[in-house]
Amino acid sequence: MLVTTKGRYALQVMIDLAEHYSGKCIPVKDIAGRQELSIKYLEQIMPVLTKGDLVFGVHGKNGGYMLKRPPENYSVGEILRVAEGDLVPVSSLKENNPSQDNRTMKMWEDFYKLTNDYFDSISIASLIHNGGDYDYII
Repeated sequence: MLVTTKGRYALQVMIDLAEHYSGKCIPVKDIAGRQELSIKYLEQIMPVLTKGDLVFGVHGKNGGYMLKRPPENYSVGEILRVAEGDLVPVSSLKENNPSQDNRTMKMWEDFYKLTNDYFDSISIASLIHNGGDYDYII
């Protein structure tokens, strides 16, 4: 499993939106400036987050993006799956096509579940409030 820059930046954006969560839209240029990310790259990520039902997007003078839910209601796993498509470690799991060596399939399934459970247990709010030491979602 490899989390790409798209996944990492999506997580950074969601954390930024959570840190500045006020019920008002935040322009992409503000997020890009604070996170030191390319506006052009963020303009590719934001529609993915909008389509994934994680953020609202508003066009126009007071436009920008804002979270649809409070920060504590977003898990790292949810954000990564929206950005990356899936966190599957081997293609045979994604394609529901067991590999020729079924002796390893259970191991990959367990790893997949472990990875998803781990990322699903971390909220973006805990990443903000605990300075990198996070609480698990129970």
